[in-house]
Amino acid sequence: MEQRNDDLLTAVLSRDNLLQAWARVKSNRGAPGIDGLTIGEFPDYLRAHWADTREQLVGGRYKPQPVRRVEIPKPDGGIRLLGIPTVMDRVIQQAIAQVLTPIFEPQFSDSSYGFRPGRNAHQAIWRVRSHVKDGYRYAVDIDLAKFFDTVNHDVLMNILGRSVRDKPLLGLIGRYLRAGVLVGGHIEPSDVGTPQGGPLSPLLANILLNQLDHELHKRGHRFVRYADDMVILVKSQKAGERVMQSITRYLENTLKLKVNTAKSKVDLMSKCSFLGFTIIGKKIRWTDKSLAKFKRRVKELTGRSWGVSMKYRLYKLG
Repeated sequence: MEQRNDDLLTAVLSRDNLLQAWARVKSNRGAPGIDGLTIGEFPDYLRAHWADTREQLVGGRYKPQPVRRVEIPKPDGGIRLLGIPTVMDRVIQQAIAQVLTPIFEPQFSDSSYGFRPGRNAHQAIWRVRSHVKDGYRYAVDIDLAKFFDTVNHDVLMNILGRSVRDKPLLGLIGRYLRAGVLVGGHIEPSDVGTPQGGPLSPLLANILLNQLDHELHKRGHRFVRYADDMVILVKSQKAGERVMQSITRYLENTLKLKVNTAKSKVDLMSKCSFLGFTIIGKKIRWTDKSLAKFKRRVKELTGRSWGVSMKYRLYKLG
């Protein structure tokens, strides 16, 4: 449902909204961006520079700083790339997200669980289980290749513009998308992708992939999505292969996203994983990889290993 809203930037920059945004950013802590400014140093900096920053925001002249690229080692030996915005940009992004969320939440699918108020991964897994119990035992497991790094800006901004009429705010979001990344002392342009690591990125991801959700509903499919992780449930291998082909075309042609065919597959849900779990009969089970990761984490936190039964009680997945 479209809403007429042509002065949202005023709401973004309201005192109450900004205080709420700062409280959220402060509670999340996090490392400094490219300016080196820490969470602890930010209040003094804000008092000295906010009047000028606000004037730039209102006048459409504010330029977000590039994010600082960091490499996070994965337990399997790989590397996950994360961008760290400055504290100022994290606060502004959070303030934008707080204003946009009430506009887009009513539009989102009931089958979407990631980064939404009152929704979580456990609910998503139980939803998958309910579809399997209803006889939808085959999974169309679609893997989006480097989703956050490949979002098409034109497609995303077009979707945003259907519900957001405030051109200055749209312009500010566009500048965040194009802010760039600091890599090895050099700033690289960001012609595609969302500012991963910033508070606005999860909402923008849901706004884009909500188009997929409604396309799946229109086609009568059962599915569950958590951010860019998704699984479509069908009743046969043949039906799954048809769905895989047609949805891959939609993702690549309409949303301009790339499907990783090497990691995507159609198989029984008992042979697939979703958010680190699989469904075997009526039981929810951890994958071997997720179980190993969990055990490593428990050992890091407690200095000892916990048994599988304790793990299941903690997560209440039965």
